[in-house]
Amino acid sequence: MLHVRKILIILTITLLLLSGCSLPGLSGSSKDTLKIGTLNTSESMTVGYIIKQLIEHKTDYHAEIIGNMGSSIVQHQALEQGEVDITGTRYTGTDLPGALQMELITDPDKALKVVQREFKERFDQTWFDPYGFENSYAFTVTSELAKEKSLEKVSDVEPYAADLRLGVDNSWLNREGDGYQGFIDTYGFEFGKAYPMQIGLVYQAVDSGNMDVVLAYTTDGRIEEFNLVNLEDDKDFFPPYDASPVARNDILEKYPEVRDILESLAGKIDEETMRHMNYEADVKMKEPYVVAKEFLEEHHYFEHE
Repeated sequence: MLHVRKILIILTITLLLLSGCSLPGLSGSSKDTLKIGTLNTSESMTVGYIIKQLIEHKTDYHAEIIGNMGSSIVQHQALEQGEVDITGTRYTGTDLPGALQMELITDPDKALKVVQREFKERFDQTWFDPYGFENSYAFTVTSELAKEKSLEKVSDVEPYAADLRLGVDNSWLNREGDGYQGFIDTYGFEFGKAYPMQIGLVYQAVDSGNMDVVLAYTTDGRIEEFNLVNLEDDKDFFPPYDASPVARNDILEKYPEVRDILESLAGKIDEETMRHMNYEADVKMKEPYVVAKEFLEEHHYFEHE
């Protein structure tokens, strides 16, 4: 009886293999999977999906988005620990004081050279040339408040700051260098109360009157949608935030086509284009995957293959 049972098991496995089926634990993919880390912003997710779709279109590899990372330092740690292979959006002004624990650099070209050198030497990673857009911070108010109190630059806020509520993204409040304490040191004042929240909530918060001032992203399409006013950073507190992908060098050596793909994006996404893509995702509520696909189709990345 035992002998017959063994024969039946062997026959069953043989039939499954011949029919193209597989048993749990015996199946495997012929394609390698590359993991792309993104922040929890439409901008980061859209750029991540641009990279994913290019990899899957131009190579035989799979690509997977590892999203909703709360900050650039979380992205950095994930890349260091091998949890992701590529991070889609890294910003010079964020990673200088963050991952590198270095002083801020106000010159964009110098900042880029420093992060490229340091990431190669310290982490064996490649910080690629920028996409072509900078996503900086801007203190933002409603047009009504700007008119009422004659606010044009950040310094104009000082006489009213003690009575104002400030809404900022979660990672900025306690960040070294270009965070809240650095702002206080540079401008010499602080707000009555500062509330951390997800960046996507700040625009509605100031538009609805729940916040008086918010710290916005300059590439965010919701600034125009809500008719908000960016105040001039008249003391040049914020450093350059040029955006680039970063990848582990062992991955680039194993998959040289990935290097070519990431290099091909340098200088191809300007600030106006990024703001439009953010508008499509955040205001028109398109999925970042769809926004990325439309960008690639519009710019003919899928043609002549």
